[in-house]
Amino acid sequence: MIDLNDSSLYTNRELSWLHFNSRVLAQSTKEDHPLLEKLKFIAIYSTNLDEFYMIRIAGLKQLYAARVTTTARDDMTPIEQLTAITAYLHKEKELLENNYKTIIKGLDEHGLFIKDYKELSIELQAKADNFFLENIFPVIIPIAVDATHPFPPLNNLSLSLAVTLQDENDEEDIKHAMIRIPRLLERFVAIADDTYVPVESLVRENISNIFPGYKILASTTFRVTRNADIVIEEEEADDFMEILEQGLRLRKKGAFVRLEIEKDASGELIDFLNSHLNINKEDIYEYDIPLNLGALWSIVSNKLFSHLTLPTNIPKMLSPFDKNESIFKALDREDIMIFQPYESFEPVVKFIQNAAKDPKVLSIRMTLYRAGKNSPIIQALIDASNNGKQVTAMVELKARFDEENNLIWAKALEEAGAHVIYGIPGFKVHAKIAQVIRKSNGKLKIYQHLSTGNYNESTAKLYTDIGYFTSREELRADSITFFHILTGFSKNKKLNNLKMSPFQIKDTLLSMIKKEMKEGENGRIIAKMNSLVDKDIIKALYRASREGVKIDLIIRGICCLNPGIEGVSENIRVVSLIGKYLEHSRIFYFKHSSPSVFISSADWMPRNLEKRFELMIPMYDEAISSKLLDSLKLQLQDNSLSWEMLPTGDYKELSPELGDDIINSQEIFENYINKIYKKNTKTVSSDTLSNKDKKIFK
Repeated sequence: MIDLNDSSLYTNRELSWLHFNSRVLAQSTKEDHPLLEKLKFIAIYSTNLDEFYMIRIAGLKQLYAARVTTTARDDMTPIEQLTAITAYLHKEKELLENNYKTIIKGLDEHGLFIKDYKELSIELQAKADNFFLENIFPVIIPIAVDATHPFPPLNNLSLSLAVTLQDENDEEDIKHAMIRIPRLLERFVAIADDTYVPVESLVRENISNIFPGYKILASTTFRVTRNADIVIEEEEADDFMEILEQGLRLRKKGAFVRLEIEKDASGELIDFLNSHLNINKEDIYEYDIPLNLGALWSIVSNKLFSHLTLPTNIPKMLSPFDKNESIFKALDREDIMIFQPYESFEPVVKFIQNAAKDPKVLSIRMTLYRAGKNSPIIQALIDASNNGKQVTAMVELKARFDEENNLIWAKALEEAGAHVIYGIPGFKVHAKIAQVIRKSNGKLKIYQHLSTGNYNESTAKLYTDIGYFTSREELRADSITFFHILTGFSKNKKLNNLKMSPFQIKDTLLSMIKKEMKEGENGRIIAKMNSLVDKDIIKALYRASREGVKIDLIIRGICCLNPGIEGVSENIRVVSLIGKYLEHSRIFYFKHSSPSVFISSADWMPRNLEKRFELMIPMYDEAISSKLLDSLKLQLQDNSLSWEMLPTGDYKELSPELGDDIINSQEIFENYINKIYKKNTKTVSSDTLSNKDKKIFK
């Protein structure tokens, strides 16, 4: 029998993530995507890669520098992983360049242009010159670099130009200088409604005005990436907010881990830059397309060319939220599920806003991980506190790249009189729960919202998530205990019906997998999540597969389990869905558990199961449980957005067989929610589906 600790049974975490980002990049070539939709996926791919370098590669570099040789579960050492990653990315760079050029050429044919200054008409060049003088020249920063002018500090992901200058009166006088391009400037400048120019193209054309008296011998645009991970010794912190603010300042000074530069840049300029940056050759990427393609969103959002994007779907408000009924009265009657972004996030906002105004509400408690910049929910909490209600907010200050925003909200809530918790030492609080305590007829009743996603109205339009409203008694005591654990000292590490990480979820999952394993071929597991990394969970799934349990996994991103291996995982199938919306919900089905369906804030990763406070919520309501299971079954039939994982760790894109219906699960969800909205019904029932959709759901 194959040893389940064999490294060949596991895909490397970092390489698996690269495969995921490659699936994102592949969307930029799909024939059924409009051009700006393709450009959007280029932007997403590039932003993803920035974060990967700032955190994951930076972390591997630190391990290597510390001479750590401990291998990952796949037996790859840090240096082996770094070597494989950079080789992968250098090869994929050519694909990115080709995809971008193809899209830009197609946009030209539709009258939307991204051009360098020299490609503009004389009329547009005049407009560009005027724009430069009025909007760019006053704020750019020319920097001499010599014995009396040290090499300047460079912000993470900042865009700059390096130049080689020659004194017009002295050919022997050769100097190097830089021009920093502030982030307050648009990355792609709209010279006309249909024409964009990379900002560095305008700056380069005016270098002689920036350095008068010097001849320009060479110039190149470049961009640096720094280590952006923050390590905070929480146990040694007397003031957590102060030490976090110090960490954020240090982030700006993290070690350089990547240099992106224009192709054909002079070797002398590259040597000049790297003499100060000290970046490994493998981490220098030369592009013949603009740098920082994550900024393409400004072009994608051009409303004059909205016909070049996929149609915008307006999230719908379904019953009972479309009525003038009190949400508390509705929850006294039934549990309610919303399926974002097909359904509106507005009921979540109104839940907190109504609680803030309701004189019968005594207390509001919430966890806040990523709340957004202009959060109506946090404003409602501030209003509630000002109205004399007891407000408790767990604001996770360690939410990566949202630290500064969360600091601002934490201070605002404190100023309003709310009780703010900043986090739990050694852990992140990633659970999504809002609790309202209301007094009615002389009794206290608890109303709750629990979710797989963040309390962020912006991402709620782009991420698929499950929101669950309930006043169910089975969850009352657990939710109270959960907040008591967060706010006080407690040796109680377990809940009864809700399950909590880092103390319960993993053991519960392992127990349910074992239960299905005992059922053999009658066992059934379907699980949807963002990532699967935890080795103990993977080994348990392998054992279940050996006993004949049929296991389907819908995993958008990282998957370290290898499916389809004879004698190990031949009963396991893994698919990844990449589409218009980011698949973000976590839904688990275990056939022989009672209840059998769960939603959760947690992926099956060590960090979620062992280093974060998370919640897994049982679905007692049979109608909601049935809807969630149907949604999983539909996505398993998807042949439009789906990629199937092979035993090698690679993925193949699925497509309909000849004569088969095209099944795009996101499109189907959109269509039937829209039908329900039009019929003004309150349930997702088979009566609202077309014959084709009924066939699919069956």
